[in-house]
Amino acid sequence: MNRRILWDCHMHSSFSADSPTPMEDMIRQAVFLGLQGITFTEHLDPDYPATPDGLDFSLDIPSYQEKLFQLQDTYKDKIQIRFGIELGLQMHLADYFHSLMQEFPFDFAIGSSHLVHGFDPYYPEFFQGRKESRCYMEYFESILENLSCCKDFDVYGHIDYIVRYGSNKNREYSYGRYKDILDEILKKLISMGKGIELNTGGYHYGLGEPNPCVGIIRRYRELGGEIITIGADAHTPDKAAYAFDRAEAVLDRCGFRYYTVFKEHKPEFLPL
Repeated sequence: MNRRILWDCHMHSSFSADSPTPMEDMIRQAVFLGLQGITFTEHLDPDYPATPDGLDFSLDIPSYQEKLFQLQDTYKDKIQIRFGIELGLQMHLADYFHSLMQEFPFDFAIGSSHLVHGFDPYYPEFFQGRKESRCYMEYFESILENLSCCKDFDVYGHIDYIVRYGSNKNREYSYGRYKDILDEILKKLISMGKGIELNTGGYHYGLGEPNPCVGIIRRYRELGGEIITIGADAHTPDKAAYAFDRAEAVLDRCGFRYYTVFKEHKPEFLPL
């Protein structure tokens, strides 16, 4: 396959609570697909509430680092492997994440909103008895709250993550419907020197679009945004580099001629 996107910068393994996959299985799949590089971005949501399925979103970072560095060496002649993390941003965790970024030599940090005032939209209870549009708005408002105090990340992850889980998904959702608050988010990110990601998880959730949607990605570019990473949000090998051909088409449509990868928190711009 003639790929133009050769890095998957959002990938999970069994170091993340919601993945059953050994890290080496993800690497082998990436090598099989002909990727030049991958970035593991294991979940860290330090105070994630108890879940019906008993998931624990804490992360043993020293063990994760040790295993990743070992596999970096094992596969150094086949693929580049970078050390990343996906931070579940919340306002009260800003100082904790700042200290964490000083302590560990991450290449890349995704800042994501998984919890909205203590509740994850992944679970249907978040939507019960409430208008879907109000839930979506509260989610976007929580991103702005996070951006008021959380600065220790490189790109904001799957900005419209919530749309994966609404009962109507994106049938009644569009950039235009939430334009004012989404523009505020994008302008804030640009002013902070932060990027966004094109997360192809939206395709395997049946949205027919990435997260965020094409309208948001186009608007980010119109506003002067330049930093955009590509990731499949894979938790199993079959989702590695998922729908990257569609991601390439989206970048073309939105005016990008490159995509971004990070090393030691510094962006590298790769041509499409």
